Amino acid sequence: MTLGRRLRERRDQFGRTQLDAARALGISNVQLSRYESDDRKPEPEILSRFAEYYKTTTDYLLGRTDDPTIEVKPSSAFEAFISNPEHGLFFKDYLDAPEARKEEMLRFWEFLREKERGRKPSDRQGES
Repeated sequence: MTLGRRLRERRDQFGRTQLDAARALGISNVQLSRYESDDRKPEPEILSRFAEYYKTTTDYLLGRTDDPTIEVKPSSAFEAFISNPEHGLFFKDYLDAPEARKEEMLRFWEFLREKERGRKPSDRQGES
């Protein structure tokens, strides 16, 4: 399947018109039509925008895989954190959670980790 066909297929799956998609992507309707008909190939930046907008990967759009899903892999530090029995109560449902919930929990954990970066052991939690 060509890049253009995959772009058109994803747009159809999301129920978007060419005009709506073009506006959201910051390109003209004519440009989008040319990409979808394989008359033009998008620059890497535009290809990345397509992947983000259509919630897929550039590998899928380019035909390197037939799987359009985005695989979100938690960091090994996160896996170690939730495996710790002391932390497990808070994240006990992570491994069985739906993917959307896992992504939300991972973002929350990364937010907390970033906020606590540089904190001294003698500091009270939440204070810098």
